[in-house]
Amino acid sequence: MSANGWFQIGVFLLVIFLITKPLGVFLARVFSGEKTFLDTVLRPIEKLIYRLTGIDESHEMRWTEYAIAMLLFSGVSMGVLYLIERMQKFLPLNPQRFANLEPGLAFGTAASFTTNTNWQAYSGESTMSYLTQMAGLAYHNFASAAVGIAVAVAVIRGIARKETDKLGNFWVDTTRCLLWVLLPICLIGSLVFVSQGVIQNLKPYTTVELIEPQTVQVTGADGKTTAQTVTQQVIAQGPVASQEVIKEFGTNGGGFFGANSAHPFENPTPFSNFFQLVLIFAIPSALTYTLGRMTGSQRHGWAVWAAMAVLFFVGVTTAYWAEARGNPQLVGVNQAPISSQSGGNMEGKEVRFGIANSALFATVTTDASCGAINGQHDSFTPLGGMVPLINIMLGEVVFGGVGAGLYGIVVFVILAVFIAGLMVGRTPEYLGKKIESYDVKMAMLAILILTFTILGFSALAIIKPFGTSSISNPGPHGLSQVLYAYVSSAGNNGSAFGGLNANTMWYNTSTAIAQLLGRFFMIIPVLAIAGSLAKKRIVPESVGTFPVTGGLFSGLLVATIVIVGALTFFPALSLGPILEHLLMAAGKSF
Repeated sequence: MSANGWFQIGVFLLVIFLITKPLGVFLARVFSGEKTFLDTVLRPIEKLIYRLTGIDESHEMRWTEYAIAMLLFSGVSMGVLYLIERMQKFLPLNPQRFANLEPGLAFGTAASFTTNTNWQAYSGESTMSYLTQMAGLAYHNFASAAVGIAVAVAVIRGIARKETDKLGNFWVDTTRCLLWVLLPICLIGSLVFVSQGVIQNLKPYTTVELIEPQTVQVTGADGKTTAQTVTQQVIAQGPVASQEVIKEFGTNGGGFFGANSAHPFENPTPFSNFFQLVLIFAIPSALTYTLGRMTGSQRHGWAVWAAMAVLFFVGVTTAYWAEARGNPQLVGVNQAPISSQSGGNMEGKEVRFGIANSALFATVTTDASCGAINGQHDSFTPLGGMVPLINIMLGEVVFGGVGAGLYGIVVFVILAVFIAGLMVGRTPEYLGKKIESYDVKMAMLAILILTFTILGFSALAIIKPFGTSSISNPGPHGLSQVLYAYVSSAGNNGSAFGGLNANTMWYNTSTAIAQLLGRFFMIIPVLAIAGSLAKKRIVPESVGTFPVTGGLFSGLLVATIVIVGALTFFPALSLGPILEHLLMAAGKSF
């Protein structure tokens, strides 16, 4: 670890802190219908959309109607994407003439992008046409992000309102999110990326002659290996910048290229890397301020932000420390940081980013359910790779995905105040509203569905040949690969331990089901909680009321997240990364 590395991590957290209030205020004004500087341009467009689609913007929905609208929108969008993937061979903007996707991969990808997971069991530059990338995948990057933010806003309204059963209008919230929040910033952000060298074109791939021909070993259909001289290289390109910005800002994570943000066409400079990191945390961080502003308790919003920041700092510190130590089994290799090398475990990392930025990126992308990567998590040390795994296991609430992080942590807030109420022998209260058995049951349902999905699919995959046949590393790391696949899917993250061959019928189907369960079976109980809270009366504070605005609450919230989230998966972690670390320290490998 170096002072320069810590400085970069500190600057990043400072920038996130500084943008939290202004962006949070803007979000609150947008979704409260207050005037903003964009209204003159966007309000006529919004009205035209409502007129063309027959939406009554004054109509407010109960939580059940809100949930049904969300499910219908997501379901239809998923079906359209599936059709695009299955028909891309016959559609325009396919200069490489890529074939249609086979049904399993098309279904898995459609589910992945609809749920804001962006799990990719394929390499984009060799599978998807430009039309599929833009009209299919990039559209879902916007739509799934807007759905998450809309649900978060509905939950905030449920907390803020009293004696009503209305949470807002899903169609209005989604439209305003797209027009006021996502599209303007992505338009500017894409130009920033282009200025840094991220490509943006619709040209066919370019074939170039190699300066130095390479000799490679090729295995034929008969199993025989022959030497082959390669003299040309095909350079993939396309509309990257426009997809890159929403990939990060919408915490989607699916890259245009298989190497994702480790590819120089997606992430060419230190500034583009830093800008991507800021985009990932921007909305999740700002929504904590929006929570405080719309509920009338700004200190509560900051208390939630503080809990998230503590968990983030612990995670990035652990990952940085583990990766900077290097691999003790590389005897005789200088892993110390010197002027000519960054030191530590550089396997799977870009030398232009080094240890600090790789550890920071891995922590941020798994804290925020983004899933974009600038290094291979599969090549991290056991403890370094365990950090992204735990971040997702916590429920993606350490800032979390756009919207998903906010409504996810509200679930833990409900549990935290419930535990506090049990300790003092009083009915738990949250911002003046009594937390009753129905609210706690819905909160536990949201948590348990993730637990059963992850552990159930993982257990089945490691005892059946259709699961174990995709593992590239035997022993505890193989378990980690499988576990990571379902943790990432159910947590709607999308990153992976890339050594697992996920492009099989089993993994395409099972991860898609896990993604759908993790997304919608989380949202429905959360909306039920919001609907319940909206109906409640405000109870005046008393001497026995547990405050949700200070350090004590932040500490209890952190403890609740760690105990409920992390300890649930401790046995699985013990058999995976923890065991692998102990074996590595003992000089054993697989």
